[in-house]
Order: sequence, then C-alpha cells, then structure tokens
Amino acid sequence: MYIQQFFVDGLGCASYLVGCEAQGVAAVVDPDRDVQKYLDVAAERGLTITHIIETHLHADHVSGNTDLAQQTGATIYVHEAGRAEFPHEPLKGGEVIRLGNVHLHVRFTPGHTPDSVTLLVADTTRGDQPWMALTGDTLFVGDAGRPDLVGVEAARELAGHMHDTLNHEYLTLSDGVLVYPGHGAGSLCGKAIGSVRVSTIGYERQHNPALEPRTRNDFVDFATRDLPEQPGNHKRIKATNRRGPKPLGEVQPRPLTVMDSLPHFQRGAAMLDLRSKAAFVEQHVPGAVHLEADDQLSNRVGFVLPPEVPIVLVLADPADYRRVVFSLARVGYDNVVGYLADSLDVWAAMGLPVTSGDVRDIDPRELYELIEPGNGSRPVVIDVREPWEYAQGHIPGATLVPLGDLMGRVGELDPAKPVAVICASGSRSQSAAALLGQKGFATVYNVRGGTIRWMQSGLPLVQN
Repeated sequence: MYIQQFFVDGLGCASYLVGCEAQGVAAVVDPDRDVQKYLDVAAERGLTITHIIETHLHADHVSGNTDLAQQTGATIYVHEAGRAEFPHEPLKGGEVIRLGNVHLHVRFTPGHTPDSVTLLVADTTRGDQPWMALTGDTLFVGDAGRPDLVGVEAARELAGHMHDTLNHEYLTLSDGVLVYPGHGAGSLCGKAIGSVRVSTIGYERQHNPALEPRTRNDFVDFATRDLPEQPGNHKRIKATNRRGPKPLGEVQPRPLTVMDSLPHFQRGAAMLDLRSKAAFVEQHVPGAVHLEADDQLSNRVGFVLPPEVPIVLVLADPADYRRVVFSLARVGYDNVVGYLADSLDVWAAMGLPVTSGDVRDIDPRELYELIEPGNGSRPVVIDVREPWEYAQGHIPGATLVPLGDLMGRVGELDPAKPVAVICASGSRSQSAAALLGQKGFATVYNVRGGTIRWMQSGLPLVQN
C-alpha cells in the first residue's frame, strides 16, 4: 500500500493520498483546493484516483473535492448526515471501501460535526486488522475536535457525542494503530493541537488530555470550555462545502495595468496589498487592505474583507500569485480578478492617489504611557481576544470586541479617535488593525507581543 500526507501551513490542514500500488487505485481524503499535488504524486506512483472521501463537511477551509472530481472522474463520498447537495455517494458507518488490497473501514464518529467519519486502513496483504486511522477532525495529536463550529447552540450535544466516540471507537483500538489526523498545529479546529503530525492510539491514550477518564457531563464541560476564536467566515465555508465548491480550474497569473484595474475598483473591488509592511508604509493606495503574504493569510483575510468582494492583488513578486490565490481560495475567496502589474509610481503618475504611513506598532510600555490618566491623546483600547481570554486578564479599561465580531461592530468606534488593538500575541490584532486602517481610522496602534508581552513587562492586568 501507499500513503502520503499533504500539509498546508497556517491553516494546519492535512489531507491524504492512500491506495494500492499493486492494483493501481487510490483515494484522496479531505482534498485541499490545490489538487495538482495529488495528481502529480498519483502519476509518479502509477495510481489512478478513483475515490474522493470527506471525513466531514469542513468549516475552516473549502474542499477541493469538486475540482479533483472534475479532473479525475472520481466519485466523492460524504457521510449521509452531512446532507451534501452536490453529486456524491452517501457513506454509512460499517461500510468498507476497497482499493485493491487496501480496505478502508468506515466508522461513524460524530462529535466535531454530526457527519464525521474515521477511516480505519487495513493492508490485507499483511493482515485484516487496521494499521492506521485517518481521524479527520475528531482525534488530533494531543487534542480532539472542537464541537462548536456547526453552531454554539449544538456544541454541548456534539460534545456528548464526542465523548461516546472517543470512548467507544478510538479507545477500543489497539495501541499500535497509527493516528493520521486532519489537522496539525495552526488549525482553529481544536484548542491545542500538537505540532507533530502523526501519533499512535497508545501514545494518545496516555498523553492526550481529551482521552483522560471523565464522566460524560464532565467531558462536555471540558470540551466546551476555553475554545479559541472561530475561523473567519466558518458558516459560509460550511455552506459552500455543503453545496459543493465551484471548481477553480487552472490558476494562471492575470496581470492588470492600472487602466485594466480601474473598472474593477469602480464596481467595488478591494485592493489587497500583500507586500512587506515597510513597503506598504512607504507608499500605498488609500483604502487598500494590507496583509502580508505569509502562512497566516488564509486565517486573517476573513476578518478584514467580505468574501464576495472582487479582489485586485498588489504583490511584491508576481511569482507569488498562484500561492496567494490558493491561500485565499482555501477560505472561500474565489474572486481574485488579477494583480496590479504596474508599479505604484505609475499609479501616482496617472494622478491617482497614494499615501504613506500605516498602523503603528508599539510595545506594551509605550501603550501604558499613552493610557495614563491626563494624556490628551489617550487611545481607546480594543481587546480582540475571546471572552474567556479577556476574563483571565486584560488591560485596565480595555473594551472586548472579539476579532470575529469586529467587522460588524466597527461602527461603534469613532474613527477620529486613536485606537490601540491588542490580542494575546500580536497576530489577531494585526488583522484587526488592518481592518481599522482600511475603514479610515486616523490613528491605529497595534500592540506588539500582545497581552503576553504586556504581562511579561510587569504591567497591570485586571480580571473579570
């Protein structure tokens, strides 16, 4: 048999190609939108992709299942509880998918979602017992899937199902069974997923906090407590995956001159500037949204741009175009119309506006001095963490506006007044600051190192 894991940094998504080399057939499990990698590896190994299997309908990223099906003719499989609306074969627990000598035993394992399945993989040339488990978003390395992404109101019920799944499905497996999860570190689908990308049932049995002995009620409390912020646009992503994503097709660079781009802006397109912060500060187009083209782009864009808006990119290197398009498409931003091929000097030479400056990064001690009583330029401090984080300790006088709520609540703030944005470490606040800058706020401070550095600096926190 053959198995390969594919990992997307930032989102922390894992997908798999598994198959029988003797018979030349394979399945892709939880495909990413950049499907060419599966086609390339399958061709190298002499495999034909005949099955596309979703362990569940995802809420954090858009699937590449329809793209892969279009290019291979493979059938898509989704558990019947997912109520998928696109052409597929419904799965039930207890079924066996045969890929030559490789058998995938389908286990119904609800908890993260109502439609979650686990695939127990057996290589029948060696034995009928499962050798590995493709656990999707149910069991991770050091964690288990969060139960609230299909709706907070369903979280406690799903957490109860998770307790049953962990105890009656996973803990009954042999210690030597390999665990291949659907996510690793960086994903928001768990609380504290480990950075190691594979484990064993035995190791998780001993060291995974989610597998510690608990009553069902105690586990429900554990699983629904201290959850991180939800992925941006998670409800829309879930709905897209239920309908079936529109295939992206082949992604090719689309250079736009200034004159090419203007009609798009006149029709409401956004400019997403992905250059370095230093380049953006030196010169940029007023109203452009700045996010760096790093591994966190997929996680951040959902907090600063609506998903339906057409997007014109400003890139430091046109060679980044394909990578950026897939980073956006993974979270449902499919409407990239191209990238600005002319420089901003050309933009300015045509009489179009440019400006300089940006959100200012400040250290916690600088903020502490700014918020001292009597300071005439005292900023409003916005804490964009989750309520449970805020309650554990926050800057005196800080207002809680979770990052996922900021776009809808930005009208509560006065853009003429200075605003300082803080989170735990400086990552979420960068997204929040970009949104406020795009909305025309005159003075925005991003607190470097966030609440962690504030606390390390010996500055006061309050709890409530």
